[in-house]
Amino acid sequence: MLKPKSITAAKAAYDIEIACLQELRNRFDPEPFGQAVDLLAHAERIGTSGCGHSGIICQHFAHLLCCIERPARFISPAEAVHGAMGFLQACDVMVLASRGGKTKELLPMVDICKAKGVRVISVTENLASPLATAADVVLPMHVNRETDKWNTQGTTSTTVLCMIFHALQTALVEETGFQAGQFALIHPGGAVGERLNSTPVQNQKNH
Repeated sequence: MLKPKSITAAKAAYDIEIACLQELRNRFDPEPFGQAVDLLAHAERIGTSGCGHSGIICQHFAHLLCCIERPARFISPAEAVHGAMGFLQACDVMVLASRGGKTKELLPMVDICKAKGVRVISVTENLASPLATAADVVLPMHVNRETDKWNTQGTTSTTVLCMIFHALQTALVEETGFQAGQFALIHPGGAVGERLNSTPVQNQKNH
């Protein structure tokens, strides 16, 4: 049986993250968000990168982009300085995520992007950070606190980053006119694929 304080802490985690997402929504700025969506909608290739928990969420975002036929891949910061940045060409887009905006592993990637003419979208809480000031577009994060009692673990902050990426993907579906029939073709597996491919494509276009 769990300790009473463990149950209390678990319930508080829900409250912390719910409050944070509401605060994030209230701070929503359509101007930089729209700029980011426009860049992502017109880029031939998209890279995403971050370290630690941010990197894991960036991998998720790259997959989401591929799911709506925006060619993307996660570029490991370690591999980036060993040739992996060759994936990106002029007018492509690089999405870099770092709550503090000072992650040293990401800064060489910014320099490479600038030299190659790759546009940079930064997601950070620190708008005065090197990652923010060097970016073409900055999407601000807002984190009230992490859910653990020491306010140190990447919990609320990863939820916030994930929400920002989900909002971008949702807007991209609308801006690009992506259709369920397209997703049915590239996602034939699993319950989603079965549902999509058992529905006439014409009906999918009406949703």
